Amino acid sequence: MSFKAESVEEFLQVFDDSKEMIRNFPGCKGLKLLRDTNDESKLSTFSLWESEDALNNYRHSELFSVTWAKTKVLFADRPVAFSNTLERDMGFDTF
Repeated sequence: MSFKAESVEEFLQVFDDSKEMIRNFPGCKGLKLLRDTNDESKLSTFSLWESEDALNNYRHSELFSVTWAKTKVLFADRPVAFSNTLERDMGFDTF
């Protein structure tokens, strides 16, 4: 997600306010917030869901609607979302 430079801190507050609720949403197995190494205004969320149905339940929830409404006004560019399935797993030492 590309944010207006002046909106990054506001997004971080939105994320901090909702991260525990998202992480504890039924079916969420993990949640990370990543920042682009070369552009501090680009951030990505990385979440792991037990199933596509669990993710879709979140996407249709009030929690998502409220969080998204606060987030989308902060974008500098159209956001891109990806859904993936695990092809191979070599693990992480840390993440």
